[in-house]
Amino acid sequence: MTKMRNFIFIFSSVAALSVLFTACETDDVTPIVTLDAFETSVDVAGGTADITARLNGPVNDEVAVTLGYSGTATLGEDFLVSADEILISPRSMAGTLTLTGVETGDTAVKSITATIVSARNAVTGEPASVTFDLIDCFGDFDGDGIPNCEDECPFEPGPPENNGCPWLGLIFNEVLYDPPQGIAGDSNGDGVRQPQEDEFVEFYNSNFELDISGYTISDDDMVRHVFPEGTIVPSKGVVVVFGGGEPTGDFGGAIVQTASTGRLSLNRDGDTSTLRDTEGNVLDVFDINLFDNRAGQAYTRNPDITGDYEKHTEIPEAEGAFFSPGTRLDGTVFGQ
Repeated sequence: MTKMRNFIFIFSSVAALSVLFTACETDDVTPIVTLDAFETSVDVAGGTADITARLNGPVNDEVAVTLGYSGTATLGEDFLVSADEILISPRSMAGTLTLTGVETGDTAVKSITATIVSARNAVTGEPASVTFDLIDCFGDFDGDGIPNCEDECPFEPGPPENNGCPWLGLIFNEVLYDPPQGIAGDSNGDGVRQPQEDEFVEFYNSNFELDISGYTISDDDMVRHVFPEGTIVPSKGVVVVFGGGEPTGDFGGAIVQTASTGRLSLNRDGDTSTLRDTEGNVLDVFDINLFDNRAGQAYTRNPDITGDYEKHTEIPEAEGAFFSPGTRLDGTVFGQ
């Protein structure tokens, strides 16, 4: 009788485990869907760009992603889309729809931002939106002979060897002197918000390859950083200097350093950050006195490289980001 009871117990346990394993195998995990796009510009005269919705793994059910459109361009007038939603077939991991520009005779550059509004059988992840410029690709806004969509600076004349941008040398492109409160202010990505360490300056090299060994960054009081030997910035390359900490991340492939004195000491109540070469010549200056001393975010050129400084969160393409060390203000990599 005892043996029979043991057999029943063992059989019941095996059956229970079988049910448990079967449930785990058939229990689907809701996938995450994100958006991306290879192109960033669309020609007004019938140019196209694909918007791709991607899953983090194949699923058994069809996923339908509905998009909403914002920006200065109008759906149905300035551009068309090939479908009302993006469909991702079962066992697939991506689906696309095509956006097409419409010639209206308007020469102004317009923006299009596509954002996930809803996703059937999936949850929305990041990035959930993509942005395009609707532009006369074959026109030449600045008259430098380089078509707009091939010109990295379509409104500033420059030579072909610099992709249509003027030679500006090594310049400040973005500065964070007042990091946001809380973990949102962790600009160097080391997991800690420390106001001195998370200050940063970002430089863009709009010239040929440049050896900046021995160049310095100073505030109003003293030299705060000396670029170490072997610091060579490629043409169209970027170098970011944080106040300190342990910068973690790829930062768009930029050269990343921390201040050699342990801090940049950018006084938000009034200060300057000055870049000098090895001869002491001033190359560029960022004057904090001209800006909000309680910004709580970076100031960045808009557009990058050639524009005036603006608060990062107030630029639509930045999508609310407080800063973008090493990358363009919209998070994309320089040179692409």
